[in-house]
Amino acid sequence: QVQLVESGGGVVQAGGSLRLSCAASGSIFSFSDVGWYRQAPGKRRELVASMPRDADIIYADSVKGRFTISRDNAKNTVSLQMSSLRPEDTAVYYCTGYINLRERWGRGTQVTVST
Repeated sequence: QVQLVESGGGVVQAGGSLRLSCAASGSIFSFSDVGWYRQAPGKRRELVASMPRDADIIYADSVKGRFTISRDNAKNTVSLQMSSLRPEDTAVYYCTGYINLRERWGRGTQVTVST
C-alpha cells in the first residue's frame, strides 16, 4: 500500500527548532511535486513549502527564512527543518506529494509551539 507517513512533531518552546520528516512507502515508481501544508484549529489548510518537480521551491511568506524543505530521492523522504518557531506556527502539518502520478497526503503530525 502506497502511503506517506509524517514524523517529528511535538511540543517546543518559542524560538526553538523542529525537524519534520515524511517517508513514502510501498511500491513507488515516481515521487514528485512534494510539499508541506499545515492547518491550525479553526483555519484553512495552507501551504507551508512546496518543491515542484520543474519549478523553484515555494515558501509561505510567514515561514521564509525560518523553514527549509528538502528531499532525499534515494530514500523517498521529504523533510521540513523549522527554526525560530513561533506560537502561530502551531498546527497539524501534512506532507503531500505525487506518488506514481497520484496525489497523496499523510495523516499529519502535530506541532505545538509554547510561549
